[in-house]
Amino acid sequence: MRCRSGTVQTAFQPVLPAASKALRETGKLTIVAIGSSTTAGAGASAEDRAYPAVLQDELRRRLPNADVTVINKGVGGQSAYEMLLRMDADVVELKPSIVIWQTVVNDVINHVSEDKLAKILRKGILKVQAAGIDMVMMDLPWLSREGRYPRYDEYRAILKKTADEQGVSIFPRYGMMRDWARSKRFTPEELVGMDGTHMVDAAYRCLAIRLADGIVGALTGARPELAVSPRPTN
Repeated sequence: MRCRSGTVQTAFQPVLPAASKALRETGKLTIVAIGSSTTAGAGASAEDRAYPAVLQDELRRRLPNADVTVINKGVGGQSAYEMLLRMDADVVELKPSIVIWQTVVNDVINHVSEDKLAKILRKGILKVQAAGIDMVMMDLPWLSREGRYPRYDEYRAILKKTADEQGVSIFPRYGMMRDWARSKRFTPEELVGMDGTHMVDAAYRCLAIRLADGIVGALTGARPELAVSPRPTN
């Protein structure tokens, strides 16, 4: 399957103890996807083609005995700080077992200082961890024209360093998208839209499939497409 091109080089193996416990004890898996335009689904042809909707479908198919819900809390154009301000209402109060935080792109565009960004990310991570929720941070996208952002790699490094320091799993979106582009299995138009920034349907679908691969693997130990939901214990 072309979505899994480069899987070895860009493995996603998250550690999800809270989600594993919730699934084992209650049979439920609730995920909140918080982020900006990638999460909201900018560039997708329909609402159900955004990655959170596709991720929910993938997880429900692979975990047929589980009650799976993926809640989309994406707001296009938001900075990490704006997401931090709604972390309580849009994440903690919903009591998910996993939150996927997609951020930093707009901080690159707005030239937010690196020190300030690191502090914002750290506060958001600690707030979620204090609530007993597993977190996955999503790496920035690979862009064919990212040269227009000269400090793009530095911002990616801030996200990685902050996540690593707090023991948070990172979804390697940048490496995956780069591998998809270089594999020639996708046309450029299937990955990023005409604006050169926002993902489109095929890329969103692959993003969701690779997220599902890692999440299901962490929860069940199963390889892709071989996952079976554990039954809740009484």
